[in-house]
Amino acid sequence: MEQQQAWQDEVIAVNDDIELHSVHERFVKDVFSLVQRNKSWLQKAMNWPQYVVSEDDTRKTLQGNYVLHHKGYAKMFMILYRGELAGVFSFNQIVPTDKTAYIGYWLSEDRQGKGIISAVIEAAIGKYAGEGTVRRFVIKCIVTNEASNRVAQRNGFALEGCLKQAEFLNDEFHDQNIYGRIID
Repeated sequence: MEQQQAWQDEVIAVNDDIELHSVHERFVKDVFSLVQRNKSWLQKAMNWPQYVVSEDDTRKTLQGNYVLHHKGYAKMFMILYRGELAGVFSFNQIVPTDKTAYIGYWLSEDRQGKGIISAVIEAAIGKYAGEGTVRRFVIKCIVTNEASNRVAQRNGFALEGCLKQAEFLNDEFHDQNIYGRIID
């Protein structure tokens, strides 16, 4: 863990109510608790929540993401809404040679419908496109996840296609919409 001390925390001020804080072990308890409270909600759109059964699971995930974040292969941010953890935003993968980032996010069920994810996406795009790190942003979501499809459309992403049976969720394969947005 000595190397981690040399890495700076990254904070992106989104607006008066929302801040993004780069992944760090200090968020383990809050992330674990939020996942547990929202497990059935999250399970509708993602497969991983069922495997989060202890704080240690969460710690290992955050530690791995911490290294990926600070080496630039991915980015993971805690979404703080009015100072409280509300969810997670990430670039699940960054392909440096292509300057492409694959966006992922989840938000507590009680924080839905406030425009939080849309604001977070715009702030992250602004930062990383502005730095020249990323120019192509991608959102993939199952066709039946209406909220995520609306988020992509509302944030100016173009539907580029539908990947047939591309995501295995809740014991069945789902078609996945792929959206892209390029910032030159």
